[in-house]
Amino acid sequence: MITSSSGEERLLVVDDEPTVRELLSATLRFAGFTVASAATGGEALDAARAQTLDLVLLDVMLPDMDGFEVIRRLRDLTRPAVPVLFLTARDSPEDKINGLTLGGDDYVTKPFNLEELIARIRAILRRTGSPGADTLVVGDLEIDTEGHQVLCSGHPVRLSPTEFRLLHYLAVNAGRVVSKAQILERVWQYDFAGDSSIVDTYVSYLRRKLDTTDPRLIHTVHGVGYVLRAPRR
Repeated sequence: MITSSSGEERLLVVDDEPTVRELLSATLRFAGFTVASAATGGEALDAARAQTLDLVLLDVMLPDMDGFEVIRRLRDLTRPAVPVLFLTARDSPEDKINGLTLGGDDYVTKPFNLEELIARIRAILRRTGSPGADTLVVGDLEIDTEGHQVLCSGHPVRLSPTEFRLLHYLAVNAGRVVSKAQILERVWQYDFAGDSSIVDTYVSYLRRKLDTTDPRLIHTVHGVGYVLRAPRR
């Protein structure tokens, strides 16, 4: 059963199939969301320029450019980065990895269950919402939790919404080892079918952006999980 949302989150549905686009738009409006739609990548980028969006449902196969190119351009248009949920019939591991590497927050293959899709949308909106006030500081790392901005040694670091949420969770627990199960529960907020590899993947993304030189901030505790630890002076 699809229940109504009490919020007014603004969603953009991007799909070149009119039937899919209209069905999704009507279902999401019934669930309580404000919904705009686009049939091409160009229309999606125009919509992102014209309004503030809370989430984009993005088909990979579009007539003018693929969804991967759309998300690249969206990342240059939106600050903080708007969350993206990919919708596609392309379900190869390579496509999934490509979508997540570019900053996608989830990946749903067609055909999909509408109730599950809405649950995933709400989970993304929960985890990418502003996590709290003030600034967290761990060593040379500064995290503006309201502005979703990150500085490392004084330099801005661009993170996707999920990368930011993961980093925020590690920073809140700085100095404390957190397990992959805890990270899945707090950062993704729904069952990933026991597949904890998504945690390893996103930790590797953070390391590439934050831990390029010694001393390292993110440490692996084998058999347990991960810890964000300020270097000792």
